[in-house]
Amino acid sequence: MHAGLRITAFAAALAATFGTAYGVGQGVGPVTEGAKPAPHDAHTGDGDSGHSESPGHSGHESPPAGGLQISENGYTLDLQTLRLTAGRTADLRFAIRAEDGRAVTAFRREHDKELHLIVASRDLNTYRHLHPTRAADGTWSIPVSLPSAGGYRVFADFTPEKKGAENLTLGADLAVSGTYAPRNLPAPNTIATTEGYEVKLGGALRPGAARELKLTVSRGGRPVTDLQPYLGAYGHLVALRSGDLAYLHVHPGGEPGDGSTEPGPDISFTATAPSSGTYRLFLDFKHEGKVHTAAFTVRAGGAATGEGASEEAPHESSGGHGH
Repeated sequence: MHAGLRITAFAAALAATFGTAYGVGQGVGPVTEGAKPAPHDAHTGDGDSGHSESPGHSGHESPPAGGLQISENGYTLDLQTLRLTAGRTADLRFAIRAEDGRAVTAFRREHDKELHLIVASRDLNTYRHLHPTRAADGTWSIPVSLPSAGGYRVFADFTPEKKGAENLTLGADLAVSGTYAPRNLPAPNTIATTEGYEVKLGGALRPGAARELKLTVSRGGRPVTDLQPYLGAYGHLVALRSGDLAYLHVHPGGEPGDGSTEPGPDISFTATAPSSGTYRLFLDFKHEGKVHTAAFTVRAGGAATGEGASEEAPHESSGGHGH
């Protein structure tokens, strides 16, 4: 592992959350079906506790980080599936509840969907971007299979259909039982490979400052210039902070049909890191009718090192992406 990526904060957080159930630090051990999930996070503020901004950015106000709270602005993520078994497909069910306890059934469409569901392992090796189905009573559900045992975080990204309502990202913990083997955070990289595609990352995250990130897609050494729209853009980017899995809102630059945004090979985004630290970036893009995922590890405050490192990022089948 790269010397600059010792994930002490991650190990501590995981040990605290799942130490009893999973035996973190004990190597490989069983996770039982009866293990209780960890309590949901209840942080307040923007979730930057324990993180300081890099020098030169002390005068900037960091943007709020989402996903650290199960309740915010009167809305609560009611995760009804608290545990799954590794390698088995089962329904993940949840509801968004208002202050009166009733399930919310009216949502504003954002990026072509009423709600975006992200599931990520605490070690940030596994990532799923899902689009569940909402029943008339407000219960959301989707079949999901997660490959490895351990702790996961479930993020619901949505905007209630209510005057003045703001976009929210709520988070809750999910336990996945099975034989648990600790994994390190992937090493920093500016090149990722996935299913025959190569994606290069340009730009860098900066604490408290908006910066452009440009991702360039190629296949077989040739630039891909016919990307297809996905969630209202030619790509969708999610950023998660290692350690507490703070969820960053990343905004695409331009959109299909605006007269200036080309369908590849470059996809641009604007992002602001709420603090210094290590982040995982997950890019979903669509080509020839299929969604692919490329993943990167970067440090806020500097470009990623270790260029040339690559990995096969986990991805969903077309059904898993909600198509």
